[in-house]
Amino acid sequence: MRTLYLIDASIYVFRAYFTLPDSMQDKQGWPVNAVYGYATFLCQLIERVNPAYIAVAFDGSLRSSFRNKIYSAYKANRDEAPDELKRQFKRCQQITEAMGIRCYKSNQYEADDIIGCLSYQLRKSDFKMVYVTSDKDIAQLMKSRDVFWDYAKDKKYKVADVKQAFGVKANQMIDLLALAGDSADNIPGVPGVGKKTAIALLENFSSFRKLYENIDSVCDVKMRGAARVQSLLIEHEEQARISYQLATIVCNAKFDSGVRKLKRQQIDGKKLKGLCTRLNFGERLRRRFEALEINC
Repeated sequence: MRTLYLIDASIYVFRAYFTLPDSMQDKQGWPVNAVYGYATFLCQLIERVNPAYIAVAFDGSLRSSFRNKIYSAYKANRDEAPDELKRQFKRCQQITEAMGIRCYKSNQYEADDIIGCLSYQLRKSDFKMVYVTSDKDIAQLMKSRDVFWDYAKDKKYKVADVKQAFGVKANQMIDLLALAGDSADNIPGVPGVGKKTAIALLENFSSFRKLYENIDSVCDVKMRGAARVQSLLIEHEEQARISYQLATIVCNAKFDSGVRKLKRQQIDGKKLKGLCTRLNFGERLRRRFEALEINC
């Protein structure tokens, strides 16, 4: 069975932006810390696993996702990226493509959705997935042979490990987010129902759908304040269903993909050298690029 590595790029770009000093600048005086950190991460990953099939997904606009049409406050708690970071995202995409890796971005769909669609399409060709991310939402995509790789912490989870890591089974992740909400994405969930309560409900009813099909039985669950929780679930059912939509990763949108498209290509050494010059990168990263080009 072949393996497809699917990378949620924005996580690693932001991590580098907030970790490395902004005194790292290109020849025009713009910060390049995020690009440098991201490029280093990508080099490390290729050096470690030498993936034959790989794709990188970037988030597009923070305000134009289809989810914003469902719920206008979706991610409204987040500030737009500053200009110096937006500029670096473009450079990260250029680095990715020059390294022979297929790069995706959409203003309508988020990186998670792109990853969901690519995994759905390639699974038909007998691929297993390695999701390179720290975003727990991705767990909902996992099948029996897939791996969730939190690269920054160097922790790998199989489907059987998800419950211990995140509190629910992989196929319950949407249900958990719909009930408890997600402050990172401003998904409201059900007011008064936190993660602990949501987990208890899912242990009793197994899914969001079965919970609402048996809503009158919630008061009989052996948990503190069960009657009040039942009342909250009934009162905020519409909001819970909206939250379920927001938490669900899209898997049926069409992206230009396929086995050949996602096969890692030869590194464009000339393009990488030009980028290194413009970005004012030193010899260490240049030598890594050259070594990868030789060994590709």
